[in-house]
Amino acid sequence: MDPKALQQQISDSSDWVISIKQEISRVLVGQENLVNKLLIGLLSHGHILLEGVPGLAKTLSIRALAGTLQAQFARVQFTPDLLPADLIGTLIYHPDEKTFAPKLGPIFANLVLADEINRAPAKVQAALLEAMQERQVTIGDTSHKLPDPFLVLATQNPIDQEGTYQLPEAQLDRFLLKVTVDYPDRSEELDILDRMASTNANETTRPVVGAATVAASRALVDQIYIDPAVRGYIVDLVQATRNPSNYDTGLKSLIQSGASPRATINFALAARARAFLEQRAFVTPADIKNLAPEILRHRILLSYEAEAEGVTTDAVVHRLMNKVPVP
Repeated sequence: MDPKALQQQISDSSDWVISIKQEISRVLVGQENLVNKLLIGLLSHGHILLEGVPGLAKTLSIRALAGTLQAQFARVQFTPDLLPADLIGTLIYHPDEKTFAPKLGPIFANLVLADEINRAPAKVQAALLEAMQERQVTIGDTSHKLPDPFLVLATQNPIDQEGTYQLPEAQLDRFLLKVTVDYPDRSEELDILDRMASTNANETTRPVVGAATVAASRALVDQIYIDPAVRGYIVDLVQATRNPSNYDTGLKSLIQSGASPRATINFALAARARAFLEQRAFVTPADIKNLAPEILRHRILLSYEAEAEGVTTDAVVHRLMNKVPVP
């Protein structure tokens, strides 16, 4: 498509983004970065993991987004005693017909809120992994396709909290972004106090956009242009996580393993979605730099030396970003 025509189509078809943000702002104070990253996940068909201490509106933000969409929403509270059947469903025996029939679980929704995902046992995580990657689940001997769109929007508490477990690397890699949710600043917290310190606080949003509109926008997102220089920058950043000594010799002992090619793919998907949110028909290096921490922080495995020194993955990512040349 002609770049000017694509630019015009993006401008004409992105009004729903403003409508969603306005509707969410009725119930959520601040957290602009969080809302943008949730919208990027929606546009790029990618799962999102939110991490933060309790009380930072992680669950509220996902519920607010789901409320603005004319789509099916399900919430699953992950606990240590949760079973795979509680998530994906099971087979029910009908004695009159002497047959088994599937009873589908809450995973069969367009948006699934996996609340406190890192409190569930390994069997549940394995069942969720199939759903996230294959967009299908197996009940008995039969595979069942999940609805389209299908997104897992998960929350987790920091790993040092009691009763939490480290998610498997294979499952972490399936998340498009891992977003860290921070405390509000003073003015935002005053606004929260004024709006939410009530027995009748508004925590619901109205549907403002349908699934067909989002699907049409996704088709435009796929056509957004990425210049060869920007594509090279994406590959260089991901390669730097695997060969850090090429850029910073001090990082070699801190990284045990780098990001997989899935990170490269997700960079392109998320960068195109971010460009759409800003009504652009092309990706810039600024898009890549903005997304790098959320795309890489859960894909870099730190060494024991790094953990002993208290080095975080965010610190490693920022050091790499400062070393890799920007086009």
